[in-house]
Amino acid sequence: MEIHTLHEFMLHTKNITYLLMGATLVGFVCYWLFLTGRDKKIRKY
Repeated sequence: MEIHTLHEFMLHTKNITYLLMGATLVGFVCYWLFLTGRDKKIRKY
C-alpha cells in the first residue's frame, strides 16, 4: 500500500489497531474459556 498523505497514514494505522484489538479480544475470550472450563467429574460409586 502506498501512502501519500498523513491522513491516509493515520487511517491505515487506525485500521491495523482495530484489527489487533479485535484479535486480542477474541484471543482473551478463548483463553478465559480455556481457563474456566472444567473436566467432567468422574462418578465414584
